Amino acid sequence: MPDTPTPGTSEPTTSTSPSSPSPALSPMPEDWQRALAVVAHPDDLEYGAAAAVAEWTAAGRQVTYLLVTRGEAGIDGLGPEECAAIREAEQRASAGAVGVGTVEFLDRHHDGVIEAGLPLRRDLAAAIRRHRPELLITLNHHDTWGGVSWNTPDHRVVGRATLDAAGDAGNRWIFPDLTTELGLAPWNGVRWVAVAGSPYPTHAKEVGPGIDRAIASLAEHHAYITGLEGAGQDPAAYARNFLEPMLHASGNQYRGTPATLFQLYPR
Repeated sequence: MPDTPTPGTSEPTTSTSPSSPSPALSPMPEDWQRALAVVAHPDDLEYGAAAAVAEWTAAGRQVTYLLVTRGEAGIDGLGPEECAAIREAEQRASAGAVGVGTVEFLDRHHDGVIEAGLPLRRDLAAAIRRHRPELLITLNHHDTWGGVSWNTPDHRVVGRATLDAAGDAGNRWIFPDLTTELGLAPWNGVRWVAVAGSPYPTHAKEVGPGIDRAIASLAEHHAYITGLEGAGQDPAAYARNFLEPMLHASGNQYRGTPATLFQLYPR
């Protein structure tokens, strides 16, 4: 599949380098109000990061989702146009389950063949300037999921472009047309970029009530889950069976309570 590792063969939020144990993890910063989550496909955030998002929105923080594609190449039995419409609707419902009211999609990039380069960086820098986040969230940009399985090109490209765009958004001389033509002033307020699913986690967000909301969020991806697992799969049972063990295993690396892990890049 173009958008997630196969569940059960690699764990995006609990993987660590196979040759050495994880260092001590720090708590995620909480002194912020606005976050922007940038990922390649519908469902990328639901495999772990949404549990942290649920906790943050419940505490009154604002989180916005930006999807680079509509996941149109993600279900083998559906053509791209039909698939895109279904997956967009599922993503909006999924975001709502964890308190995210704004979900945007870019329309210049295509599932499975997202290209690294200036057009993507410009689009992401524009979104950062529009939403003015203090925290950027993205998905694993490293080559593998913990050295176990190869990461997809889309994840690698979007994750790295997000890291780059955090700086681009604050420099008025990079993509100056964002200011002159779109009226988007530079934004230097990004303080951290948090990478979910990284094999090299540095920080953790404890999740409690957020677990049930995260399960509901993943379960909203009915068409994707049944396309992945078969028509007889119950999305709610699948989501619980996938997320609960993963979040507990992640918590065992931290304080013994369920958690979502991030690699945090301060800026």
